[in-house]
Amino acid sequence: MHFMATSEQAARPAAASGPGTLASDTAATPTHCPYCALQCGMGLVRGPGGVEVVERPAFPVNGGALCGKGRTAPAVLSSRVRLTGPLVRSAVSGELEPAGWDEALDRVADGLARTRAAYGADACGVFGGGGLTNEKAYTLGKFARVVLGTSQIDYNGRFCMSSAAAAGTRAFGLDRGLPFPLADVARTGCLILVGSNLAETMPPALRYLTELKENGGTLIVVDPRRTRTAEQADLHLAPRPGTDLALALGLLHLVVAEGGTDEAYIRERTTGWEEARAAVMAHWPEYVERITGVPVPQLRDVARRFAAAEHAMVLTARGPEQQAKGTDTVGAWINLCLATGRPGRPLSGYGCLTGQGNGQGGREHGQKADQLPGYRKLTDPAARAHVAGVWGVDPDSLPGPGRSAYELLDALGGDVKSLLLMGSNPVVSAPRAAHVEERIRSLDFLAVADVVLSETAQLADVVLPVTQWAEETGTVTNLEGRVLLRRRAVDPPDGVRTDLEVLHGLASRLGHGKGFPVDPEEVFEELRRASAGGVADYSGISYGRLVEDEGAGVFWPCPGAPDGEGAHAGTPRLFLERFATEDGLARFVPVVHRDSAEEPDGEYPVVLTTGRVLAQYQSGAQTRRVDELNAAAPGPFVEVHPRLAARLRVADGETVAVVSRRGRVVVPARVTPGIRPDTVFMPFHWPGEGRANTLTHPALDPVSRMPEFKVCAVRLEPA
Repeated sequence: MHFMATSEQAARPAAASGPGTLASDTAATPTHCPYCALQCGMGLVRGPGGVEVVERPAFPVNGGALCGKGRTAPAVLSSRVRLTGPLVRSAVSGELEPAGWDEALDRVADGLARTRAAYGADACGVFGGGGLTNEKAYTLGKFARVVLGTSQIDYNGRFCMSSAAAAGTRAFGLDRGLPFPLADVARTGCLILVGSNLAETMPPALRYLTELKENGGTLIVVDPRRTRTAEQADLHLAPRPGTDLALALGLLHLVVAEGGTDEAYIRERTTGWEEARAAVMAHWPEYVERITGVPVPQLRDVARRFAAAEHAMVLTARGPEQQAKGTDTVGAWINLCLATGRPGRPLSGYGCLTGQGNGQGGREHGQKADQLPGYRKLTDPAARAHVAGVWGVDPDSLPGPGRSAYELLDALGGDVKSLLLMGSNPVVSAPRAAHVEERIRSLDFLAVADVVLSETAQLADVVLPVTQWAEETGTVTNLEGRVLLRRRAVDPPDGVRTDLEVLHGLASRLGHGKGFPVDPEEVFEELRRASAGGVADYSGISYGRLVEDEGAGVFWPCPGAPDGEGAHAGTPRLFLERFATEDGLARFVPVVHRDSAEEPDGEYPVVLTTGRVLAQYQSGAQTRRVDELNAAAPGPFVEVHPRLAARLRVADGETVAVVSRRGRVVVPARVTPGIRPDTVFMPFHWPGEGRANTLTHPALDPVSRMPEFKVCAVRLEPA
């Protein structure tokens, strides 16, 4: 299982320091896939044609298995597809032209400094990415708050699992994607998988569902499409998009009505049940069927199976989370778990399948608008004092919380005049993308640090080429809360620098010559101290320990000293004795169903939902540059049920226009019985006239500030 990089430089000897040059010829360098939050283990060696990916069976999460994206990841190391030197926009031609690093960094520092001097610190924005290592995410947050003094920082992970994070924190006092190892999924008795298509988004994790069924467990999949994952299920529920909240409430209503609650657990380990139960009782089965389209017999079957199982879990993903009521929706599924006594018990509980590679660690250490390192709240005086002490600044100098991701993008060109963007491509990935593109174009100054010339980077005044996964050392935190060391295996091109070097260069030019090291291990040592005592405590983890653990990683929280007798072992399973609330009890939160921000009507009668396909990833900025992946998924499409296609007189493969109140896209139709007749589906990986996020709604969840990617009203018409 391998893929060869095609770059000529890949075969250079180490002394040449060319792109794709292996740091060692003698053995595979252990590292991790650059894509999703599984962070699958892999090795890199030199093959006859260049850099080769080899299996790493000892890594427990994927056991050596890799999807096509992981196997082909070295293709993006090639100089043919990636940036190899800085670019600056010419005042004469208006085009991006090659420049030296000093000129590029001077331009960025000057642009940010002029904005700050003219309009104040909050006129400078910073937008990060869920693929940045912990060290880079930490340093970017520190740069924003210490060097720029701005509150205007957020990241694209806000679009990933922020609703699940908010609901988990509200119920349990702590958010970690999975509070147990992924391997526990295979040993539970009943799993409800809500809005996740693991077979295409995280293929190596599908084995856990297979093992679950082989062990006699029941798999229930909730998805409006009959996906490859749904085809594996014992039961597939296909609710109308945007009605997952009503579905969860209806299931809990049935559990209560049929005596399936765990009264001893509720009494001993929770609080708030009476109010939550009262809210649930308004959602009787026939009412829920009318809302969701799921028949009452199916509802009863699921409720009975889940309540009767000795061990049971609910896992949510973007389906229920990317809604303007995502926090309450996830909260309803958590209430179902609490009422049946699942969280904090072996082989049971609630978890969220984080999507982005370091979506978990990226928000834990300072990229989110309202958080400081260690998952500390920016509004907490004690948290501010602790982090300011590590940073050597006055706590009062730290800005307060800023805007969430979409709100920050919406403010560009208005209150926010300049933007430093690292590792994100909002021109493709943001909701109401045409409007976001317009806002980005209206900026006084835009600097982008990225591996490739993304659609967003093409609009920049300065583009800074940075290293990628195989060319740098750093830690990431996977969906289980497992902190992993991703080791440098190859040398980057001569004209490329690490994000840490970029931030060091900018900080120095802006009057902060100290405090921004370029050595990732030195940054991690500071991160350890900054996180100590926080919810996400990494203080007991070190690079040395991550090397010694043979690559299996250490689960946070892991407090204390990392070395010596009595070092903390890490926490694979949370909440076994108490929850992370002040009194140790989990909180029921009463929630009720409400409509989506935009329901279908006579003008826009169909629901659009969006998602991913197997061969592409997120905005496609990297995967669209890999020939093998493009051959498998060459472009956008819209899935249409045969009944809807017949009514619209749309044939399979025919080009159609999909229109919402925010824009119009033109794509080929893919007619399939695997989707509801009142729903269409589009993947969101492509720019241009097939950009799905041209259509999506920017309505925000009031708690998590998650946009409503999964539900909007559209119509189809001839192109």
